[in-house]
Amino acid sequence: MPAPSAAADPTARELACRESDGLRVVLNWHPAAGEVTVCVADARTGDRFQFAVARDRALHAFHHPFAYAA
Repeated sequence: MPAPSAAADPTARELACRESDGLRVVLNWHPAAGEVTVCVADARTGDRFQFAVARDRALHAFHHPFAYAA
């Protein structure tokens, strides 16, 4: 199952992607907006969500998305 994408933003760049046990996490940079987002898709439940994160916390949010999603 693909993660929510940055397709609505043609300038978005995928910085990192990981998959494990049905969970796909993608870190995207949106240079036009100066924003970084984390996209999460759970193939087991069909749940998907995306959230913006501060650039200095992006890698931590990528590795621990559920801590930031709340």
